[in-house]
Amino acid sequence: MGKQKIETTNTNKKVGKSVLLGAAFLMATSSIGPGFLTQTTVFTQQLAASFGFVILISLLLDIFAQVNVWRIIAVSGLRGQEIANKVIPGLGVLLAILIVMGGLAFNIGNVAGAGLGLNAMLGLDPIKGAIISAAFAIFIFVVKEAGKAMDKVAQFAGFVMIILMVYVAFITSPPVGEAVINTFAPAEISIFAIVTLVGGTVGGYITFAGGHRLLDAGVKGVESLPQVTKSSVTGIAVTGVMRIALFLAVLGVVSQGLAIDPANPPASVFQLAAGEIGFRMFGVIMWAAAITSVVGAAYTSVSFIRSFHPMIEKYHNWIIILFILVSTITFALVGRPVNILLLVGALNALILPLALGTMLVAAHKKNIVGDYKHPLWLTITGGLVVVIMGVLGIITLIEQIPLLFK
Repeated sequence: MGKQKIETTNTNKKVGKSVLLGAAFLMATSSIGPGFLTQTTVFTQQLAASFGFVILISLLLDIFAQVNVWRIIAVSGLRGQEIANKVIPGLGVLLAILIVMGGLAFNIGNVAGAGLGLNAMLGLDPIKGAIISAAFAIFIFVVKEAGKAMDKVAQFAGFVMIILMVYVAFITSPPVGEAVINTFAPAEISIFAIVTLVGGTVGGYITFAGGHRLLDAGVKGVESLPQVTKSSVTGIAVTGVMRIALFLAVLGVVSQGLAIDPANPPASVFQLAAGEIGFRMFGVIMWAAAITSVVGAAYTSVSFIRSFHPMIEKYHNWIIILFILVSTITFALVGRPVNILLLVGALNALILPLALGTMLVAAHKKNIVGDYKHPLWLTITGGLVVVIMGVLGIITLIEQIPLLFK
């Protein structure tokens, strides 16, 4: 037993920065998708400098949710669905169904976003662009070291997006002082914006993306917790930097009194900020955001069914490829099924409270975490996120369902 523990610790040291950064960026780039770009732009238009407060509160809630989930996955050495099944038999299956449905539906949007990105970047037809992008995503999982390839793509794409976004934020000359003041003393507060941001950053499959990636890389056990916590916070920090940079870029454009095109708000911001080059830069960011979300959604959704049958475990990379193919073919033939996306979006709001609530129960069960003592402050803050997101998730569901029958 002693020898086993030494080997695990060495693995963690050897895995080191590459895997920890890879997991952080996989989670971060999974959350930075086409929806992230549009939501951030639209909310900044609506709330102006006060959107800084929304970003601050949502980042805190994101950290509370994510640190809890990643720590419990690492301590137990089990994936989310396995933990849920140990809390209540069958709950893991329900969670897996919800996450796979959500992942598949959102991936149609991600594939569409990748097509639009290549259209803005190179002028390609969006459907052709979507098919080329899907082929690129599939190639990642054909490579022998698929996990490492995925880590590298996520990190590279993340860095490119941050550099371009910070550049655009810089050239629009936003009123930074006003933004800082309103971040701590906002002129108006939008609960809906906070819920949307938290759901988009750590909702659905996203918060499990990095936790499951670390598990696959052998990072688990109580001794790995400092690394796991650091990696989880890094992931949220990356999404925070992106969100703040885009917020400032939009604020700079809005404060100059320029009109943003409602048909494609984020593209309009980049075009107004830097002309034709800005529009091409938007294409690069949109494509990088979408392709990493395609990869993250497929990888994490399939990780939720891997433990259900030895054949799924054995051929999981091929099932990930199938997952990407189904999303792409649906988009190419049907386009984006709006009603399905509305329903899945509403159900997705319930996944975070259900999953996080289950994890918090698991954190106090000896048959799952052994002698590990979960910090009280994490239990309390995690519980707070469950209650807030649970109530608001139910309200969202009640509001969305009648829209399906119009």
